[in-house]
Amino acid sequence: MENPDLMAKVEKALDEIRPFLQNDGGDILLLSIENEKTVKVQLTGACVDCSVNQMTLKSGVEMTIKKYAPQIENVINVE
Repeated sequence: MENPDLMAKVEKALDEIRPFLQNDGGDILLLSIENEKTVKVQLTGACVDCSVNQMTLKSGVEMTIKKYAPQIENVINVE
């Protein structure tokens, strides 16, 4: 069972980064959190084909999520 408090923290982090993605014609969806360590997301729209999406995922999304939920170890994009 997923931790609702952790889900809320991750969603809050995504809400912080979402306007930047939407500005470029993309978005991000939270798919799941596994073992309270791994966040699975899906980049959508322009983010799918963007050449820097892995950099965005690591430096932007993962860093922002860890700010809200330090127990998260990694963020994976599911295509």
